[in-house]
Amino acid sequence: MRLLALELRRVLMPLVAPFRTAFGVQSEREALLVRATTTEGHGWGECVAQSEPAYSSEFVLGCELVIERHLAPRLFRRPRLAAADVAGALAGVSGHRMAKAALEMAVLDAELRSRGVSLASHLGGVRERVPAGVSLGIQGSVDQLLQVVEDHLERGYRRVKLKIEPGWDAEPVRAVRERFGPDLALQVDGNGAYRRCQADQLLALDDLGLLLIEQPFPEEQVLAHAELAREIRTPVCLDESITSAETADAALQLGACRVVNVKPGRVGGHLEAVRIHDLCQRRDVPVWCGGMLETGLGRAANLALAALPGFTLPGDLSASRRYYHRDVTPPFELEDGCIRVPDGPGLGVEPVPAILDEVTVARRVLEPE
Repeated sequence: MRLLALELRRVLMPLVAPFRTAFGVQSEREALLVRATTTEGHGWGECVAQSEPAYSSEFVLGCELVIERHLAPRLFRRPRLAAADVAGALAGVSGHRMAKAALEMAVLDAELRSRGVSLASHLGGVRERVPAGVSLGIQGSVDQLLQVVEDHLERGYRRVKLKIEPGWDAEPVRAVRERFGPDLALQVDGNGAYRRCQADQLLALDDLGLLLIEQPFPEEQVLAHAELAREIRTPVCLDESITSAETADAALQLGACRVVNVKPGRVGGHLEAVRIHDLCQRRDVPVWCGGMLETGLGRAANLALAALPGFTLPGDLSASRRYYHRDVTPPFELEDGCIRVPDGPGLGVEPVPAILDEVTVARRVLEPE
């Protein structure tokens, strides 16, 4: 097929409640949605970059600009384009994986819709439903945290992830473990907020029966993670440090992690995410699907990925209402602790036009020159 146009929509969606991590507090989600029009139909993609370059060097306005000036022209020049060609076509642009992933997702959705094939089936999914985990931000007090955890367990979530940072780690995590018992599937996420000299604060978590400790050190400090992994019994999981199958392979060879968080946007797209899954499966390393406060479009794609056999741990795949009063797509609901994987062509979902228009704050259409 040939790419005819790209529509870029910047949307702004208020969160149900502020979400605090080591990077700061988020009360609304600014997202960049991409609609690809091709000779075979259309498809949707979502860029997971945030408003500020905190989690990543990428940010929404920057992604919009690099798509317009550098990525889209390369795709428009292709007389024939398949989703498998997108990464190669964009390889001349260094970095900008989140922007590239959004374009690949849109082209892949269009391609699969035209063939009547679901994304889950195309990627190799084997599940109709995937277990849902919830990611809980840093709270104002331990009592408040305990109430938030209880609320989400009552809704049926099967795993709880707690955001931590220096000064908010051992005490709140221990309180959650003592309150809800040893059977609660519990993990923590440092978002790179710790330094190697603060490893003792992480070692203090080692007797709490955690599934894993996610990305305690900054993304470049792979060796620091390898050192910690030798000192701690709790499995170390990498998130920000994993930017491709190549970096995942290197991290595993160095012993820097025993679990991998796979986020398609962070690694350049769903096809690269599958390569990471395959690599980890060959090494018997568990993987799980991370979340970036996606709208229903990105959530549908993540559910398709999490349906692959190597995703043996619950991911950050919460129901739509966990974050949004109204999503841009029909909402995903929690069903007995799981969320159903879309089985329609492509993503299996589309935005609701009225809602999409309501939350859109900027729109532009790019076409070949």
